[in-house]
Amino acid sequence: MNKQVKTPNYLISVLTNKCPRCREGYLFKSTNAYDLKNTVEMNEDCPVCKQPTEIEVGFYYGTSYVSYALSVAFLVAFFVAWYVIIGFSINDNRLFWCLGSSIAGIILLQPLLMRLSRSMWLSWFVKFDANWKNHELIQPERMIKSD
Repeated sequence: MNKQVKTPNYLISVLTNKCPRCREGYLFKSTNAYDLKNTVEMNEDCPVCKQPTEIEVGFYYGTSYVSYALSVAFLVAFFVAWYVIIGFSINDNRLFWCLGSSIAGIILLQPLLMRLSRSMWLSWFVKFDANWKNHELIQPERMIKSD
């Protein structure tokens, strides 16, 4: 009898910061994004499938663009929701409250956005392998071996 393995959902694995290769192991050392000393501390390898989390030197520089796009998306959604629910007016302070609230929101969400951008970035370069247990891990080409 063949046992069919359920493929973990891509979106859920990215949102929960799981390894893109096996979608089981956690990418970060701490599961709490608000553990500010360890917010972006990543495991060197996936604890489950041993996929390296840093493929090459400077790999995560591109996450600044992803984080920026996520921040802009949050701010646009925030302003649209504010406009629909509360509205804007030049006759009172609603616009200033909106700006202050959006700034506070983006600052509070920053640890989550940084982690999400790293998880998304890695998932675009490392593909899911349902049979990762049977396939040999391809080592990154440009890693500098530390002593």
